Amino acid sequence: MRKYEEEHYKYENIKDVVYPWIKEELIDSHALNGKHISEKDTPVVSFVGGLKIIFVIKRADDTFEVMKDNMLPPDCDIEELYHLSCENLIRDVEFVIANTWYGAFAIIADGHHECSSLCFKHIWQVCVDKLKDNIIIMAPTKDMVLFAAEGQEDIVRKMVDHGRQAYESSSEKISQSLLLFSKDRKELTVYEKKY
Repeated sequence: MRKYEEEHYKYENIKDVVYPWIKEELIDSHALNGKHISEKDTPVVSFVGGLKIIFVIKRADDTFEVMKDNMLPPDCDIEELYHLSCENLIRDVEFVIANTWYGAFAIIADGHHECSSLCFKHIWQVCVDKLKDNIIIMAPTKDMVLFAAEGQEDIVRKMVDHGRQAYESSSEKISQSLLLFSKDRKELTVYEKKY
């Protein structure tokens, strides 16, 4: 019996509990099988810059398992899996925008999926519409996404310092890179300016 034929991994049994996770390094200290994730046996989707998307299966309240190739039926379309995982995330996780003490903003969710908010163009579109400016985004850890208006350089500097401190002290590091969501182009790209 192949892994994807086992009851525990049958696609119809897991498809409603698959979620996208953003990673730069393919490591996760909390996922059941996530200590070292290899692109050789794991579905990985390139995202923005050096970021990648992996897929996890929610097993219990706070237990997740990284999805491996052998858990997917041979005819599984990875792009469809990505869209399905995003739909699951929209259905199951509430993303809230909060203020930071220094004037930037943060995405708050459930402690596991904050970084997954990068997948949702509509969140960032609402933010640029409200701020009437491009936004600079930083996702230093799995549970922290920070952003600020590009024109507020002092706040962006404070955000970058805060993000770097969080990155250094976290066991769930994502990235120190900055991203830009352009209000005109309506897309997420790597931000080139250095802070």
